[in-house]
Amino acid sequence: MDQIIDRLFAPDIKQQLNVTVMPVHRWTDWNIAGHGTVSVLDARAADDLAKTRVEEELERQPADIIFFLDDAGKERGTQNHDLRKLVAAFVSNDRAPVKAKIAGISAGAENSSRRLEEALKAQPTMRDRLLQVVRLTDEASAETRSLISTLAQELPNEAKIEMIRISRDRRTQRHVAQILVKSTTAICTAIGAQPIPLADMPILTSLQVTMVSGIMYISGRERNMRAATEFIAALGANLGAAMLFREGARAILKFFPGWGNVVCGVVAGAGTYAIGRAATVFFIDGVSLKEARRTYLASRKKGMGASLPLKKSSKRSSRS
Repeated sequence: MDQIIDRLFAPDIKQQLNVTVMPVHRWTDWNIAGHGTVSVLDARAADDLAKTRVEEELERQPADIIFFLDDAGKERGTQNHDLRKLVAAFVSNDRAPVKAKIAGISAGAENSSRRLEEALKAQPTMRDRLLQVVRLTDEASAETRSLISTLAQELPNEAKIEMIRISRDRRTQRHVAQILVKSTTAICTAIGAQPIPLADMPILTSLQVTMVSGIMYISGRERNMRAATEFIAALGANLGAAMLFREGARAILKFFPGWGNVVCGVVAGAGTYAIGRAATVFFIDGVSLKEARRTYLASRKKGMGASLPLKKSSKRSSRS
């Protein structure tokens, strides 16, 4: 089982799992090289007594994904028996109810995955819930990477982030990070527009640090508020600079009722968005701190230009 987990979830990690003892036919947590944790229930070779235990485990904690492993060395009758056990596992899992998806894994020759896919699609219970069938090899393959990316999209929200961390799929990680950055930016813009000077700074700073630590977590790192704070400071987006910038804008526009608060909200949102963009390229894309700082400055300038309202011209355009 440790070899299967390694090849699926940690094909590029040199120091892979080394587990010698695990509970038989029970849920077990596996740590994937510090990138996340998956719970695995190995139901292979389950006799009648163990079958009852597996069903109880699935009813207690239903599976999100059911993998069917075919070593391609079994006779057809044995494979049919395993398929019947697979159908029984689906029935037990659906009692939760959790409509688990299935992924087929073939350890045989090149055309074995095609035969396994045909066998799984022949089962009416699983035909519409089959995600993908891949061939398991000793090295990382495009098939296994594609499967992990598919799992990251298909899993329930509770497990989606963990699988995104494990998958190391930068495109998916960037997508989730972008959602986090936009949501935090919207909140910070609303908070920054409040009229009480300085009162919002601790809240904005906390939200920005939490956002950066969230991006760190999505990238596969552990959440670390101190590291997130140090990263923000390294960008030059510290509390003092933000306070001077925003309070200066408030002072300049104090003669325009309402505009000072609007601009301060825009500044707070633009700064938050710029920090989020810099954190994304640094922690997910792997650029240098220098490049991340450039991204921060460019994103802040762009955010300010796109968000500030333009003064409407009093002249009407002529119509031809």
